[in-house]
Amino acid sequence: MQRDIRKYLTDIAIHIDYIDIFLGGNRDFKIYEKDLATQYAVERALGIIGEAVNQLRKTDATINISGMNHIVGLRNILIHAYDSINNAIVWSVIVNHLPVLKMEVTALLEELESK
Repeated sequence: MQRDIRKYLTDIAIHIDYIDIFLGGNRDFKIYEKDLATQYAVERALGIIGEAVNQLRKTDATINISGMNHIVGLRNILIHAYDSINNAIVWSVIVNHLPVLKMEVTALLEELESK
């Protein structure tokens, strides 16, 4: 079971890194909003992050990550309500929530390594 937890946490961390790569250092919403390829790539990575968080909470209910329900909720919107995706909300997640998620996931991975 610990292997699964490590896998999900690693998937989350990797896909946050992918989002940074997709953005290419760009932190300008106006540029993001006009770049359809980057939007698709970011949305795919966020969908994978959401699914990894969903599987993580099913595997170990004691793991606490800020906004778990919101992360999974965003995944559900990206997958099932694809025609109503709001770029401003996605951008807010990128700028405001992914840095915190990355720190929490990194700390959890370090904790697993120390065991």
